[in-house]
Amino acid sequence: QVQLVESGGGLVQPGGSLRLSCAASGSIFRLNAMGWYRQAPGKQRELVATITSGGTTNYADSVKGRFTISRDNAKNTLYLQMNSLQPEDTAVYYCSGGINHNGAYSRISTWGQGTQVTVSS
Repeated sequence: QVQLVESGGGLVQPGGSLRLSCAASGSIFRLNAMGWYRQAPGKQRELVATITSGGTTNYADSVKGRFTISRDNAKNTLYLQMNSLQPEDTAVYYCSGGINHNGAYSRISTWGQGTQVTVSS
């Protein structure tokens, strides 16, 4: 089992920035990729960004150029730097552990509690 604990969410004005963190523990040796999802009210959970153990990143079109995913392998921590935030970025953000196979990401971890990001003036 992989345990994931997200933090760093909050209320921010449009155009502002936040950095989310995700501390991973447990059977993380099973993972070769990690990712961030988000779920806005009334919408399905969507994959926002992924990163492989080799550092290859991939982003949803809606966040490309504004969000940056990174990882600190020594600290078993995943990050999501979010810049130029807009109200449509309001959601609960979840990190995940998974497998990247031929460029496709598959989540294998259970969900953490998530962290709320609210973008509002």
